[in-house]
Amino acid sequence: MTAVFAHGQLRLYLLALLEAGPRHGYEVIQALSDRFGGTYRPSAGTIYPRLSRLEEEGLVARAEDGRKTTYSLTAAGRAELDARRGDLADLEANLAETVRERAGAVRDDVREAMRGLRVDLAAAAQEARAAARPGRSEVADDERLASHVRRVEAEALIRRFTDEVRADLRRADANAAVPQLALDTVRTVLDSALTALRQTLH
Repeated sequence: MTAVFAHGQLRLYLLALLEAGPRHGYEVIQALSDRFGGTYRPSAGTIYPRLSRLEEEGLVARAEDGRKTTYSLTAAGRAELDARRGDLADLEANLAETVRERAGAVRDDVREAMRGLRVDLAAAAQEARAAARPGRSEVADDERLASHVRRVEAEALIRRFTDEVRADLRRADANAAVPQLALDTVRTVLDSALTALRQTLH
């Protein structure tokens, strides 16, 4: 799988994350995780030393906020960020490709897990049929197994959809860019989907 950040890129991206305003270290970590749709989450041991280094370079200022420490961009940090807008644009393009690769890998893992689950379910069904009382319908057993597999797959799709939507919303919210239209769209789509799904289940 492609490395997340090349040398020096995380440093630049941390400056970009702080451009919108001060953040706690945890918020920086969460923002990075959201940017990758949950497929990558940097450790505190990765982020805090780099923030401290940026502070030493005069690009980031640290302030105590109760029990938490807040980091914000200095004038020098903003100037460096402005001077490297081209590098930042290239980095964003690379990150988008990395996110697609990681999401694809996650989907492949899910498919592989589903294949393994089907094998396990089929084996369990065969054992159940072998132990079933005489006269039990093998057709009914097969239908129950098929139904169970479809239900598990449907739930996996719902979880993946939810994770992706949540990541997109959090990314937009980090930039104060979640419009009322997004909420209305989610409500309308989910209501319609629920109604359609229930009609197929009756």
